[in-house]
Amino acid sequence: MLSIHRWLSFYSDNYEPVGKLVGRFYDENGAPTEALREVEAAIEEALKFQAESEQRKQQFPPCNSEWSSAKGTRFWCSRQSGGVHRDWAGVPRQLFSPGWQGSRCVCVRSSGPPWGQPHSQHSDRGDLDNPHLRQYEGCPPLASVCS
Repeated sequence: MLSIHRWLSFYSDNYEPVGKLVGRFYDENGAPTEALREVEAAIEEALKFQAESEQRKQQFPPCNSEWSSAKGTRFWCSRQSGGVHRDWAGVPRQLFSPGWQGSRCVCVRSSGPPWGQPHSQHSDRGDLDNPHLRQYEGCPPLASVCS
């Protein structure tokens, strides 16, 4: 749906409309059909999901990672990991998302208030207490690198 939205945006930004094609999406009077309204609703839902996904990426940016046969997998966080520039590096954690099997490595703020609660009473642990996070086994709680 997002690809269709980008395609429609490109054409509406660069071309002058000359009419509507009668069929699935427009009736003989050029009025939208129920099928078009369903597609528009699906596009709106996809845009909303994309915005929420971007917000989650800001809260929990992806970790840097590397693998070698000699050392195995290594995860670490920096101020630019995951392509998200920020003023904190964070610590690696496993993020489990409802409805998804498995986890992914994310960088988690380890100080200050939790995400979205800048003026709350807090324990200065950032997002470490988020119930969807798990510390990597064998990795110290505030380690910036986990193997």
